[in-house]
Amino acid sequence: MKDNLAQKRVFFIGGHAQCGKTSLAEAILFKSGAVSRLGKVEEGTTVSDYEEDEKERKSSINLAFLQSEYKNNLLQFVDTPGYLDFIGEVISASRAADFAVIVVDPQSSIGVGTEKIWELIQRQNMPCVFFINKMDKDSGDFNKVVQDIRQQLTKKAVALTLINEGKPANIILDEQKRQKLGSLAEEGYTKVCEAVAESDDALLEKYLETGVLDPADLERVLKTAVAEGKFFPILAGSALTGEGVEDLLEIIAQVMPSSQEREIKWGVKDKEGKAVSLKIKADSPFCAQVIKTMIDPYVGQLTIFKVLGGKISTNSTVLNTTKGGKEKIGQLYFLQGKQQIARETVYAGEIAAVAKLKGTSTSDTLCEEKSFVVFDPLEFPPPAYSASVKPKTRQDEDKISAALAKLTSEDPTFKVARDAQTKELVISGMGELHLHIIIERMKKKYGVDVELGTPKVPYKETILKTAKAQGKYKKQTGGRGQYGDVWLEISPLERGGGFKFVDKIVGGAIPRNFIPSVEKGIRKSLKEGFLAGYELVDMQVTVYDGSYHPVDSSDIAFQIAASMALKKALEQAQAVLLEPVMNVEIIIPDEFMGQVNSDISGRRGRVLGMEAKGKNQIVKAQIPLAEMFKYASDLRSFTGGRGSYTMSFSHYEVVPARLAQGVIAQASQAKQEE
Repeated sequence: MKDNLAQKRVFFIGGHAQCGKTSLAEAILFKSGAVSRLGKVEEGTTVSDYEEDEKERKSSINLAFLQSEYKNNLLQFVDTPGYLDFIGEVISASRAADFAVIVVDPQSSIGVGTEKIWELIQRQNMPCVFFINKMDKDSGDFNKVVQDIRQQLTKKAVALTLINEGKPANIILDEQKRQKLGSLAEEGYTKVCEAVAESDDALLEKYLETGVLDPADLERVLKTAVAEGKFFPILAGSALTGEGVEDLLEIIAQVMPSSQEREIKWGVKDKEGKAVSLKIKADSPFCAQVIKTMIDPYVGQLTIFKVLGGKISTNSTVLNTTKGGKEKIGQLYFLQGKQQIARETVYAGEIAAVAKLKGTSTSDTLCEEKSFVVFDPLEFPPPAYSASVKPKTRQDEDKISAALAKLTSEDPTFKVARDAQTKELVISGMGELHLHIIIERMKKKYGVDVELGTPKVPYKETILKTAKAQGKYKKQTGGRGQYGDVWLEISPLERGGGFKFVDKIVGGAIPRNFIPSVEKGIRKSLKEGFLAGYELVDMQVTVYDGSYHPVDSSDIAFQIAASMALKKALEQAQAVLLEPVMNVEIIIPDEFMGQVNSDISGRRGRVLGMEAKGKNQIVKAQIPLAEMFKYASDLRSFTGGRGSYTMSFSHYEVVPARLAQGVIAQASQAKQEE
């Protein structure tokens, strides 16, 4: 099947946390003969959850790449995490897949994780099949879950399974079973026929005339309808007992689209930057996109890519069209969990890995130099939760940079930055759990122990009034002394005006060569702040008078005199604290509008406007940064995980007096403790 795209099925398994995705992946491996023993999540023996933190938590954190064969089809599939903190992993998996298997737990039904996966595949026009899992448990109501899928996600979803005496039975692919089940199966079969016929005008006309569908016509049109997103099959079973898993494999092999039928839905550009259309083809020049970067303890960096055209062999050279450099391709691998299976050649449609590429990272395009293309990068959501991080010891400080670099290369939703103003190292991710996992990994994998804290707010200071003051620095010793005399006027500028220095010295009151010294002293004092040690901004400082001594005046004397004058003037100019205010866009279902608006007010924010987006509302607001550090967790909590937000800097505003007093007191205490 090497280059036979029609015999390749590439998919990812997604769904709400704890719905049984990993158990289903294990059941597929077992039923298709890829493993001889069915692994269990509870026992830490599954192929896909191989990291120690996954075994401890009994929950997936990373992507796991898996493969098997079923009825002459190569199955490559990806087990994804269910917690929204790891949505970046699901985005990577979706770029590599031709379709999705969405797992639904009948107890929680359509959880928020299910909704997010559905939104993701809808944006990509990706086919999918639903698998209602855990039907071995009495609490599962199959018909209720089918109704929920149709009402909350899509009316194009139709059950191909019914539950008979507590066990799932496929009513499409097994005619004998259907005849045995009698009228109940025929009723379900009729619903499927009607739904499939509605996707094809010619077939619908035939069905209305005859009232029946030829099985060959049904299967042919069903396959097309699924590929075009006009029909979404629903199956049921139990990953733990294996019930319904073979039915799922049959649907994957017979109905779900192969790599040959999958069009590239994201943007592709040529060397001139013009958009081009591309289909996955075995006989086209090699091109691929990197979907994931992993750090393996033995081989180092593993670059995982999806081949979107042609083939690639070991010891070849390719061009990274995203960054412009060439890469030497060493040993190629298929991945089976943590196992690496060596391959000499990888063909179109397949997911593979290669070690030790020098300048290639997630989203990059690899191709033959003569057939230049570049794929649109994967779109990851911006981080929503930040924390300051501080090494516990000097030894940790020496190792922290290398550890963070490796972690950011593996996870595009994890960011690291050093705040120039607060001098803090700040890490950002999708949520509290995400950062907690990152910190655990830093300690266990890289031996770096750190402390997490709330990031400092980068406050600034400014003035509200105009003031004048003199600064005279006079110091005489036995020999040459120091003398500088400066008169300044300070006045406020509009918000965002920065700093403006004005020289109004006339008549040589201060010699020209000392004017730069005056400005230098002022700038240094502005950096040091006045109220709480934060930089002074949005003010104009005018030097308009002064005096000098022909022998004792010096550069340092005028710097000190200017600084003295500025501090005296600030005492009269009503200095205030400024805080950063953020533009925030919050996406929520309608029912949470009241809570979100009330919460914004409680955070000293103001709502600027609202607009509808499908079933959701987008609330646009401005909220002080000081109120936003825990917002990701809070929003997720009161919206049941259905709310999300993005944030960007807007402007600085004056901090209310009562809050400013607390900030100033904290700064004063911190200074005393230094």
